[in-house]
Amino acid sequence: MSETRELSGGDGGTIEDVELDFERCYRAVDSRDPRFDGWFVTAVTSTRIYCRPSCPAVTPKRGNVRFLPSPAAAQREGFRACLRCRPDAAPGSPEWDNRADVVARAMRLIADGVVDRGGVPGLASRLGYTERHLHRMLHAELGAGPLALARAQRAQTARVLIETTDLGLAEIAFAAGFRSVRQFNETIREIYGRAPSDLRRASAGRSAAASGTITLRLPYRAPLHADALFGFLAARAIPGVEDVDDCYQRTLRLPHGAGAVALRPCDGYVQATLRLTDVRDLAPAVARCRRLLDLDADPEAVDTALAVDPALSAVVLKEPGVRLPRAVDGFELAVRAIVGQQVSVSAARRVLAKLVRECAPTAEWGAPVTASAGVGAPHSVEGALFPDAATVAEAPDGAFAMPAARRRTIRALATAVAAGDLVLDPGVDRAEAEKQLLALPGVGPWTAGYVALRALGDPDVFLPTDLGARRGAAALGLPDQPGPLAEHAARWRPWRSYALIRLWRQA
Repeated sequence: MSETRELSGGDGGTIEDVELDFERCYRAVDSRDPRFDGWFVTAVTSTRIYCRPSCPAVTPKRGNVRFLPSPAAAQREGFRACLRCRPDAAPGSPEWDNRADVVARAMRLIADGVVDRGGVPGLASRLGYTERHLHRMLHAELGAGPLALARAQRAQTARVLIETTDLGLAEIAFAAGFRSVRQFNETIREIYGRAPSDLRRASAGRSAAASGTITLRLPYRAPLHADALFGFLAARAIPGVEDVDDCYQRTLRLPHGAGAVALRPCDGYVQATLRLTDVRDLAPAVARCRRLLDLDADPEAVDTALAVDPALSAVVLKEPGVRLPRAVDGFELAVRAIVGQQVSVSAARRVLAKLVRECAPTAEWGAPVTASAGVGAPHSVEGALFPDAATVAEAPDGAFAMPAARRRTIRALATAVAAGDLVLDPGVDRAEAEKQLLALPGVGPWTAGYVALRALGDPDVFLPTDLGARRGAAALGLPDQPGPLAEHAARWRPWRSYALIRLWRQA
């Protein structure tokens, strides 16, 4: 690994270049520090097993340990996943959500299943690089190329399906993205040291999910301020698409069909109950839910940086672990941003609900959206899907309860997205996407910034003209005029997006 990377250290320092800084990695393993889960894996040469840093097993001897940057790198070198700590199910590295470079973009697209759907050529094409150059960049930083990284994800998806559904093993093989049952069997044996049938028998005592659903845990790095995160989403929930009762639930537009998810915060994880029309969409659904809730963040690193400012230190101490609510669909979020220009949150909800009703007539929670599963039996998904770009571009004027200028802006956005001229997904070049957004009529810095903040996941966006931000700043004794506020916010880099969320909470 030639590139230097930094991790927050339990001793207040950093771990630089995970593979090389043996001492700090070993201290993290010896203390079983869960904050390092997802940053690296511990490969034990005597057992040929790799673990997450917080594995409860006895700390291996120094001479028997290697530190590798990813589960895929460990698998590539012949190590098997620990069945006790499940290193493949650890939170992902915060880098892949925060960074804007090609490697981070590639990791976000791999998590969304792009390699399974379009192969390495499809991934390389999306990123604008040759397959060879992309392989070289990923291997240099992660110890594995795109195929190995996708294979690791495929195996983890298969394990979840084996342990949480009653699908046949052959169905699971193809649902997880394997090309053959033989390849599936060999991979599972190689990575977990057990046959798929043995994994199923080992999980036989677990409580079964409801018919047609998959229930799994989405781990995160503590702390998590669940009230702030789910309260933000609840306040902006679009009737029909989203619902908030005893948990947050919404529909999902996925590569192979519709889906729905219910998300409930628990101690150390978020419980996700998924209903999918096609189980091949499990990995993309999980990736989008993790992004929505910002579950791969490193909250201690963010909070430590923001608390240096005396103006924020008290609120950070009072509410640790405030996350950045993101999005499951970039186009949907961009429409929300345009609708939300200069109107209240409640007014924006009403306008969006009307757009959904006009474009999706079954837009009442509980009305079924059905699709053939393609793999296994067909399932129905409850709720209305937010309309896609092509539908919005052709929607009648009556669907838009807003001024004509704003309607034209949404049509221009929808037309550009439907034509493929504007892409707003996890693998997009953020700077280029913001430039294209600003070129649309009626899209200014606030709207483009809000899309970058939530749809593109940029951790360092600040909106100094935002009324909520200015009110929150005033409540904390900070300048409330755009210029001086923006100047003060410079000290919050590279986490200005998280500072903005805290200002909104103060407002």
